[in-house]
Amino acid sequence: MPIAIYPGSFDPITKGHLDVLETGSKIFGKVIITVSNNINKNSFLTVEERVNLIKESVKHLENVEVDTFEGLTVNYAKKRNATILLRGLRAVSDFEYEMQLSQTNSELSPEIKTVFLITKPEYNFISSSTVKEILLNNGDIAKFVPEPVNQYLISKFKG
Repeated sequence: MPIAIYPGSFDPITKGHLDVLETGSKIFGKVIITVSNNINKNSFLTVEERVNLIKESVKHLENVEVDTFEGLTVNYAKKRNATILLRGLRAVSDFEYEMQLSQTNSELSPEIKTVFLITKPEYNFISSSTVKEILLNNGDIAKFVPEPVNQYLISKFKG
C-alpha cells in the first residue's frame, strides 16, 4: 500500500483537515501528516504546538504519523518513500491554486502523484484563518476544530 504525505501549515488543524486525513487513512497504507516549518510565515501557533495538537486529534487513526519538514514537499516525500501527496479541496476556489501546485510538483518529481480529496459539505467553509478570527473575537470554535484543539486554544487565548 502506498505512503501518502498530507502537507500543510495546519495552523490550527480543523475538522475539515481531519476529514481529509480520515478519508486518506482508509485509502493509503500510511499517511504522514506533515506540518511545514515556514520561517517566512507568521504563525499563530508554534510548530511544536501544532504537532502536539495534531497528535492528540489523530490518536484514533492507527496508520497516521505526524511529522514536520522544511523545504520542498516533494523532497520530503522522497525521503519518506512516499509516492502520493494528499491535498484537500473545500471549494472550487481552492482548485486553481491546488492544480498549479500539483503541476509544479509533478514537474519537479513526476513519480510523485497528487490525490485530491473533497471535504464533507459541512466542513467546506472551515479554514484555519476563519477559526483564528472567530477565536480572537471571542466566538465559539468548537464546531470547527477537534476537541483537543478547542480546549487548548480556549486555555491559551481565553484562559
